[in-house]
Amino acid sequence: MWRQTWILGIISMLIMAGCSNGTSQADDQRSLTDKPYEETEFLLGTVVTVKIYDEEKEAVLDKTFDRVRELEDKITMNEDGSEVNEINQQAGKQPVPVSDDVYSVIEAGKNYSELADGSFDITIGPITGLWNIGMDNARKPTEEEIDQVLPLVHYEQVALDQADQSVLLQEANMLLDLGAIAKGYIADEIVQLLEEQGVTTAIIDLGGNIYVLGDQPSGGQWTVGIQNPFMDRGETVGKLMTVNQSIVTSGIYERYLEVDGQRYHHLLDPKTGYPFDGELASVSIISDDSIDGDALSTILFSKGLQAGMEFIEEFEGVEAIFITKDKEVYTTEGLVDQFELTNEAFSLE
Repeated sequence: MWRQTWILGIISMLIMAGCSNGTSQADDQRSLTDKPYEETEFLLGTVVTVKIYDEEKEAVLDKTFDRVRELEDKITMNEDGSEVNEINQQAGKQPVPVSDDVYSVIEAGKNYSELADGSFDITIGPITGLWNIGMDNARKPTEEEIDQVLPLVHYEQVALDQADQSVLLQEANMLLDLGAIAKGYIADEIVQLLEEQGVTTAIIDLGGNIYVLGDQPSGGQWTVGIQNPFMDRGETVGKLMTVNQSIVTSGIYERYLEVDGQRYHHLLDPKTGYPFDGELASVSIISDDSIDGDALSTILFSKGLQAGMEFIEEFEGVEAIFITKDKEVYTTEGLVDQFELTNEAFSLE
């Protein structure tokens, strides 16, 4: 399920930097270091980095990455023995009892699929499996191949039984692909683990799913750069100040396939089987929970600018940054004083 290519550099979709505002009162109660304990591994099909700024908390890194590996082993669709793989193998046959983690991810994914009216769909596996964008065997499928599997993509055919905590795909050959929501769930689980271990200040980067925990060591909020969707990683459009929040971006730059001079990005429409073809180049979601940012970034991208703006305004405590292919930048009202445009090639509308 983790269809992402190797990301050059530790910080991926978003570029992060501290913004010094002096010493805060919180520093009097915390022992923080400017040189964090840091670990980077290739997991979830991407580069995962965790930085902990609390002194004497280095051992928490091992527990953190053990938890990431545990969740990956359960949720991946590509490995024999994973719970999601077993659900897919038993499609049309019988329900599969699953762990709390897997049940929670699938339940959230189905709820978001319903909320999006199917423009986000956790049963998109038959479509992503045809394209395989981001993998060595990526290709453009034929129209006939797409038409053949489209009837298998329907979240309403995912049967959840809370009593025995089981999942059934009701039709044979259906496939769950939780890649559009699982990293958000994992990021939230890491935050919970860190807090339980007494960590107050940290940066979590799951290949672009960013979470900033606590104030930066010198005091004040973190400065987070928003990726330029037309350039390599590290090039930004603007920046925002935030703390104790998740920042997730979906965009056309992340993974793509080129065929006969045409580029096909990895954000696939469950209703057509082809990449979404709208005016948006990227959508960034700023939220308290990363699982919400993961799902909503894809949903808003699928809806386009106007419908996406109207949709997200209904969510309290969630903000969004839209970047169009014409290099126009739009933000929700809550970011008016929080986001700063820094790239002259773009215009803030």
